[in-house]
This record gives sequence, structure tokens and C-alpha cells, in this order.
Amino acid sequence: MRSPVEHGFPHLPTVRASITALYRRLSYDTVRTFETSVAAGDVAFADADELHTGAQRVARVLVRHLRLPDARLVVSFRDMEHAANVELAAGPEYFVELNSRFRSHRRDIGAALAHEVMHVYLHRLGLSFPGVRDNEILTDTATAYLGAGWLLLDAFREDALTSQKLGYLTPEEFGYVLAKRAELFGEDPAPWFTSPQAYEAYVRGREVARRDAERPPLTAGGWAGRRRYARDRRYAQAHPGETPFPPRSGGDGGYAFESCSPLRVSFACPTCQQRIRLPVRGRVRARCGLCRSVLECDT
Repeated sequence: MRSPVEHGFPHLPTVRASITALYRRLSYDTVRTFETSVAAGDVAFADADELHTGAQRVARVLVRHLRLPDARLVVSFRDMEHAANVELAAGPEYFVELNSRFRSHRRDIGAALAHEVMHVYLHRLGLSFPGVRDNEILTDTATAYLGAGWLLLDAFREDALTSQKLGYLTPEEFGYVLAKRAELFGEDPAPWFTSPQAYEAYVRGREVARRDAERPPLTAGGWAGRRRYARDRRYAQAHPGETPFPPRSGGDGGYAFESCSPLRVSFACPTCQQRIRLPVRGRVRARCGLCRSVLECDT
């Protein structure tokens, strides 16, 4: 029976907040150490491999990728509702349970383990969001942004009769985060996808990610966006008591004018999503203090 897979970008605000949280907790320099993604060959799982030995091998690959040399994962399989679960104790030993269905779907063991190992990584960092849903979105986002999440997207498969998706992000949201990573590191994940549906979702996510860099007051914004920005700027200058304006834009990655002297505009950095505030004074080059991106703006 075909189970419905959620599509689109319903969690995008939390995804963006997760990227910001990663930069704030890890720093720009630490994020840059993850410039190489997990290699497909390192997590490949052949049907001839012994189940438990192979799962432990893949877990060690992911532990090394996240620089957790003293963490030991013990992987087991059992019947359960979710794809996987990890017991977040003090360590250094962590017990990971995978759904029994992975006994026969071994190609996706790496994807399931990537999410659980990231739980361990974030647990050790002390980085979490309140609520199960947002914390799982943070975990998926971190997995994708730090080089192992392409496995989760590649586990997405869908046809007329069946469907499978791992993780809490939609396929397109995974594509969005992977595109953000690709832009940062110059890394193209497209050749790694074995699932045609995963590649299609990546392309859709990439288009949304590209639009982040085309929002005013960035100079890469298109004609229509610049015209709307100029109209909103005139309104904000004429009605300082009604700022922030436009109120709809402040939390979705858009811009908002803020009442002060001089008038300021706030907008999301297209790389780390942190809010940047600049005086409204024309063309200016700004540097994000969090991710060090240099932004060409026309405020």
C-alpha cells in the first residue's frame, strides 16, 4: 500500500533557524571542516555483507565523519514503529536500534544511522530545539548541512504503488539544505543520487535555495523585487511609526524596515539565515558576522 509522502516546504522557517543555530554553536571555522561529504562507497552495504558487522562498519564511518572518536555505537534491530532510535546516555557507548525492515532493505541502513549519529553529535554539543518536532527538524538539517544528509534524501523513493521517506524533512526541504551546502563548499551531490525522485526533489529545493540570494536588498534581486522594495522603503520612510514594515516579511527570510535614525532594514543572510541590519543609505557591501559571507546590497 502506498503511504502519502509530504512534499513542499512546510518546515522551512525551522530549517532556516536550524542552519543559524549550527553556525552559532559550531562557529564558521568548525562548519568549514565538514567540506567533504560522506562518500557513497564508504557506506555501501552489499547483500552479501553480514548484517550486524556491516551496520557497525557504517556506524563507525559516520562517527569518524562527525569527529566523535570516543563514541561507540552498538547497533541492533527490532520491530518498532519508527525507522530508528538511539539512547542518548552519557556515553561513550550509545545503543542504536534500527527497524527490522532494514534487515532486507540494507541500502538504507546508512541513511537511518546518519540521523541517529547526528542525534549523538548534537547531544554532545548541547544543541537542541524545544519540542520533538523541531528538534527532529534540527537533526535532519544538521545531518544534511554537515555532509551526511544526502543519504537520507537518496532513501526517498516513490512510485504509483509504494513510497518510502526517512527523516522529518520533506524531500524538497532536504534538497534545499543540500543546495545550501553545495553553494558553500562548491560540492555537487547530484551524481550520488540513485533515486530519480531524490534528484528531482533536490532540483526543486535548489531553486528555493537560489532565491534566498535574490531577495532585496541584495543587489541580485530581480526587477520586480527591487521595485517592491523601493515602494516599501518609501512607505517606511513616510510612516516611521508603523515599522517594522512590511510586517509579513520579517520572519520568512524577507526584509523589514525598522524605525530608528537612520532608518534600518533587516534581512536574512542567504548563507546562514541570521538577520542582518543595515542603515538605509544606498549601495553598500556588508559582511555577515556569523558566517563571514560578503553581501552586495542596495538598501
